[in-house]
Amino acid sequence: MGYKVVVAGATGNVGREMLNILAERQFPVDEIAALASRKSLGTEVSFGDKTIKTRDLDTFDFSGWDIALFAVGSEATKIYAPKAAKAGCVVIDNSSLYRYDPDVPLIVPEVNADAIIGYSKKNIIANPNCSTAQMVVALKPLHDRAPIKRVVVSTYQSVSGAGKEGIDELWDQTKGMYVPGQEVAPSKFTKQIAFNVIPHIDVFMEDGQTKEEWKMVAETKKILDPKIKVTATCVRVPVFVGHSEALNIEFEEHLDEDEARDILRQAPGVLVVDKRENGGYVTPVECVGDYATFVSRIRQDSTIDNGLNLWCVSDNLRKGAALNAVQIAEVLGQRVLKKG
Repeated sequence: MGYKVVVAGATGNVGREMLNILAERQFPVDEIAALASRKSLGTEVSFGDKTIKTRDLDTFDFSGWDIALFAVGSEATKIYAPKAAKAGCVVIDNSSLYRYDPDVPLIVPEVNADAIIGYSKKNIIANPNCSTAQMVVALKPLHDRAPIKRVVVSTYQSVSGAGKEGIDELWDQTKGMYVPGQEVAPSKFTKQIAFNVIPHIDVFMEDGQTKEEWKMVAETKKILDPKIKVTATCVRVPVFVGHSEALNIEFEEHLDEDEARDILRQAPGVLVVDKRENGGYVTPVECVGDYATFVSRIRQDSTIDNGLNLWCVSDNLRKGAALNAVQIAEVLGQRVLKKG
């Protein structure tokens, strides 16, 4: 016996990936519903070898459905997630709406799967920010061995993190560079993204950091350990899919780079590709379509007593969003609902 599963926002990049990953991982689905806004009503989407038509999110009755994966943004989530939860359908939400709610668990299954039990307070589970998800997967096994004091992270985030509009803008601007008179002005981003980098993701806050940077701090503390200090600089780069991060980690005690490499090789969700030669590391192009969080460039930081540097890359539409949501559903099924 399987589950009745809803994917809300099924026509978007993340929603389509959720459907793909549910099928790829053979999640025990008895019935699937793909929901979208009325402007996308009737659009066909793929689920494994099936093609299904989207249904209206606004009028959908969640009664009798087991799990709903939400990829519709905070405004729509605010309206429809409580309706689904009240109807007895467990919501796994990809927006930022519930991430900082103390009554809603924020889950990365490789890191804090046990926290899922807290879902019952609101019948909602939050999916973390894409940049946070891959980082804590890499940090967790190291933190278990040697407690982490401080993390300095610089991100190199792909345009797909800004949705279809971000992908389209990079594509159109790149083409426009080669066709005189067809240059494309910034619209989704604050400056030209083609052949450029932009040190600005989400809105600015009063202290000078952006909301994206604040998210990485707050979410790491909630998911991994409230004592860890985190400072982030988040940058948008002209890459279609795949977020990269340069991490500088300070531990409470010495952790040798060789031991760290061995620990990460055995860690769930992590693949180490770390050869000190040309091409002996992973870049965003190579991580697209993969489930793993890739770690490369592991080395001691000689400027502090107990420091390591590493490079972390992952497909942000997968581990950063859709895959993590499906993994949460798997944990929910195995530990709580126990149907499949």
